[in-house]
Amino acid sequence: MTTTGRPQQRYDHRLRDLVQGTGDVTIATELGVPRSTPRGWLGTAPKVVVSLDVTDLRASALQQEVLELRRRVKKLTALLRLALALLRSSGFTLTHERLPDGPAKIRILRAVDRAGEFMPLRALLRFLRVSPSRFHAWKRRQHACALDDSSSCPHTSPHRLTPSEVRAIKDMVTSLEYRHVPTGTLAMLAQRLGKVWASPSTWYQLVRKFGWRRPRLRVHPAKPQVGLRTTRADEMWHIDTAVIRLLDGTRAYLHAVIDNFSRRILAWRVAETFAPVNSVAVLVEASRGATPSETTPVVLADAGVENVNAQVDDLITTGVLRRVLAFTELKFSNSMIEAWWRSLKHQWLFLHSLDSVTTVRRLVAFYVDEHNRVLPHSAFRGQTPDEMYFGTGAAVPADLRSRAAAARRTRVEANRLASCETCPSVDAAA
Repeated sequence: MTTTGRPQQRYDHRLRDLVQGTGDVTIATELGVPRSTPRGWLGTAPKVVVSLDVTDLRASALQQEVLELRRRVKKLTALLRLALALLRSSGFTLTHERLPDGPAKIRILRAVDRAGEFMPLRALLRFLRVSPSRFHAWKRRQHACALDDSSSCPHTSPHRLTPSEVRAIKDMVTSLEYRHVPTGTLAMLAQRLGKVWASPSTWYQLVRKFGWRRPRLRVHPAKPQVGLRTTRADEMWHIDTAVIRLLDGTRAYLHAVIDNFSRRILAWRVAETFAPVNSVAVLVEASRGATPSETTPVVLADAGVENVNAQVDDLITTGVLRRVLAFTELKFSNSMIEAWWRSLKHQWLFLHSLDSVTTVRRLVAFYVDEHNRVLPHSAFRGQTPDEMYFGTGAAVPADLRSRAAAARRTRVEANRLASCETCPSVDAAA
């Protein structure tokens, strides 16, 4: 019985010899040969073939050389691309940058001369991003002047400062003796002293160029890391006024009082005018809701006219409150309510169109309620300002800790029950 199958393909022996000589099967696969065929050629010994073509006995060797050169070209191309990516990411370029080092110029000129045998000069300069005029100037100076290009040749630029003058300027700029003298005045003082005759702009240029630093390390007192902290509610209040600019250019004035212990906003008012009566009104409103105590609350305020005036003084003299003026960056500063102003403005008010005082009053009412009743404070371990002020949130920190521990246990159990194809199954482990 005879069977008919697919006819067996036959390939040129030179292709087989080329694959066996180079060990590269892609030579044959690129010509449409199945991959299994050249891989089979690699596992067999070369066959001796007698050919009638005696005119091109070195064709196989030449083809191997061409393939080797192609591999080398691909490798060099990959390395060149890597070098270019490194140079571009580092920001190195010769465009609008001086190259003061003479040997560095000589190396570039020699490299251009060697590469000029294979590429035109214009293409090489475009690759280096060096203008032809700059390149030919380097070529001329290579034989005419052997000085490094610090900025320009002293012979061709005789009005430039000498090295001794530059050193004198540096000594005066970095000297402790003249650290109290401004740089521009120091340039004129150097002329009066007969040291250097240079304009103040030249001094500023040299300071920027060489990065000279004036010996002016300022000594500041250590800033307090922890501000004023009270031990109970209504022990100390902070009062301040913020100015809100509306869309039509007018202003709204926001007065508020915050408790130091609980961060609770005790009273607030939005007014259309800047009047001292508004400060008195918020203080009176806050004192009405204050917790009865043997001591009067201390009001921490800045020295603004809204806090230091006859009407506020009359309220203080009644004995209901006691006033302390705040100072910047001190332990008894007014930074607590300043921080609340920042949160109110940037996290809420500035997200809306402030077209009227009524709109500002409505937005402030919402944010004050959220701040006092809803939003927990990290300093209170999850308690809200209302809970701290009224003492109703003592169980909140412990409850949050227990719920966090339960959530972690649930997370661990869920992750242990989850499995993927690479994880061993629970049934198999059992």
